[in-house]
Amino acid sequence: MKEIDILGANRFETYTKTRPGSRAIIIRDDKILLTHEKNSGWWLIPGGGLEEGETPEECCIREVEEETGVIVRPLEQFLLMNEYYEEYRYTGYYFICEIIGKGQMHLTEAEQRRGVEPEWLPLRDAVELFSKHEEYAEISEEQRGSYQREYTALLAYLEHVKEKEN
Repeated sequence: MKEIDILGANRFETYTKTRPGSRAIIIRDDKILLTHEKNSGWWLIPGGGLEEGETPEECCIREVEEETGVIVRPLEQFLLMNEYYEEYRYTGYYFICEIIGKGQMHLTEAEQRRGVEPEWLPLRDAVELFSKHEEYAEISEEQRGSYQREYTALLAYLEHVKEKEN
């Protein structure tokens, strides 16, 4: 499993808060399942924060169902990513998942306001979209950082797949 650190330009000397979370790479017919925030135009890999007492795998399953309405089985954790911004260290557990059923979306009020919807995007288009993360630096540091995270994760996924093929 690969481990990657992203050091934000606005990170503090030491972090005092941590936020662990899980994200799912779900591929079907060379397309990746992403969440699309219709009102802002943002795209993200499905996932979110761990709840108390929850394992990273359980978080992945819950978050994917809440955001996309599909039930997944995590097959393999291929990446651990630590991001450092301001006083936070965000730890992301990334899983390759398969869809095993249909569930029910349960969006938060904030996600409903942002117009979150699941959408399949060709994997190459997702890589291209997230590769432009620096273009958001002057618009939104949050979006720039999110897109850098997603781009880094997709590159790690593609590298992982290539290594397994060899």
